[in-house]
Amino acid sequence: MKVLVTVKRVIDYNVKVRVKADHSGVDLSNVKMALNPFCEIAVEEAVRLKEAGTATEVVVVSIGPAAVQEQIRAVLALGADRGIHIETEADPEPLSVAKLLAKVVAAERPGLVILGKQAIDADNNQTGQMLAALTGMGQGTFASAVKVEGDELLVTREVDGGLQTLGLRLPAIVTTDLRLNEPRYATLPNIMKAKKKPLEVRAPAALGVELRAYSQVLKVEPPADRRGGIKVASVEELVDKLKNEAKVI
Repeated sequence: MKVLVTVKRVIDYNVKVRVKADHSGVDLSNVKMALNPFCEIAVEEAVRLKEAGTATEVVVVSIGPAAVQEQIRAVLALGADRGIHIETEADPEPLSVAKLLAKVVAAERPGLVILGKQAIDADNNQTGQMLAALTGMGQGTFASAVKVEGDELLVTREVDGGLQTLGLRLPAIVTTDLRLNEPRYATLPNIMKAKKKPLEVRAPAALGVELRAYSQVLKVEPPADRRGGIKVASVEELVDKLKNEAKVI
């Protein structure tokens, strides 16, 4: 079984994000970029399936500028076999991303597609669901456990009431949650080997997809500064402050 795993290049989660002076977006100049944390979990799960003998090949795909190849090589060092880079300077919205991935899925015909449930930059949580709709494949979102049994995929997902287990016919799409696994670190020998692994570069136009903007960012604002907490001497004082200062009761 071939596993296709998608990854995204985002601002490192340790970096304090700065808003541009004109409030048109986030300032990316001289900012450390990294692999989206949820994508790391997706990669780890794909590699584990290969190590268990369930998967025969792991293919990683990413969309973005030339710098994205840094993250693709990082995934190849973690155990993926080859990479696909859809190169564009644009910042495609989830629907455009899903359309591009649908073309890759049609060409590669994987038995399983694994995505992070969301990227930490826009937090949209849309691409996996849109990809399932475009391909007609079954989907299991927010997966905290994944198990392949023959032609069926068992996905345990976290819901408000507890845990829910879905049985999906392969091929299928899975989006990963935080508790699915603990991503590994790449070793130096594997980092060196990753430099020789195949990486194919494609253009959106070659896939027959026109990148369109379906929404417009009007303004980006940094979060409001939070005031420090205070201690109160009694329940009565707490109720008074909640009622008269915070005005939440």
